[in-house]
Amino acid sequence: MLKSIKKLGLFLISAIIVSSCATKDQVVYFDGSENLEGQENLLDYEPVIQKNDVLRITVSSSSINEEIVAPFQHPMMRQGGGNIGGGGQNLSLTGYLVGSNGAIQFPVLGTIEVTGLSRTEIQEMLQLKIREYVKDPVVDVRIVNFSVTVLGEVGSPGRLQITDERITMPELLAMSGDITYNGRRENIKIIREVNGVKTIGYIDMTESDLFESPFYYLKQNDLVYVEPTYRTVKSAGFFSSYQGIISVGTTIISLYFLINSL
Repeated sequence: MLKSIKKLGLFLISAIIVSSCATKDQVVYFDGSENLEGQENLLDYEPVIQKNDVLRITVSSSSINEEIVAPFQHPMMRQGGGNIGGGGQNLSLTGYLVGSNGAIQFPVLGTIEVTGLSRTEIQEMLQLKIREYVKDPVVDVRIVNFSVTVLGEVGSPGRLQITDERITMPELLAMSGDITYNGRRENIKIIREVNGVKTIGYIDMTESDLFESPFYYLKQNDLVYVEPTYRTVKSAGFFSSYQGIISVGTTIISLYFLINSL
């Protein structure tokens, strides 16, 4: 009888220890990535403009005289505030805010609809319109409030300002300190709003097919959440945690042997 109890105790402890170990597939990123060798870029991504975006639009000309493009510059630039969006200024005042109607108010040209267009498409459209007034205009468009929020089991959660307007999920995780040991790598949640409608997607960092996901490239104002592992959730309570179970089990077994030895 005593020998059976000892075997049972050892079995339970061994089962708990084994079940708490993570497998390679749960930890290693990009499993099967060797199959990607030789493939071309899977996604040619460029962000599109959404409502409430703030755009920095500069206009120049191949002409030596820059005064001819001055009427097409943002009023703040004409007043000497050339650092649009910098110095802690209100972006909606120093850039072009995309309104609820999906348009901006551009000097001389008036209302310009921009939602759903890429930066390149807006640049080409504005150059074509300004060409009626200026020879060989050069237009540059930037999103100055492009940011992504990451929460959950990462090294440094928070809101990240993206300067080049193009960021992938692996890049975001690298910027936020990577997923901690307590985070789920196979079920990262992305909450995205498109035209006022929220969409939820998931990324599995342990599989190479993440490169084909529509959520591989993040969009402005995306919310990324890395969930805790089941082990982490269970460890929130003493008796539901592995450490608590082992401690209680060890105490019970010790008391049993102590009582029976009397």
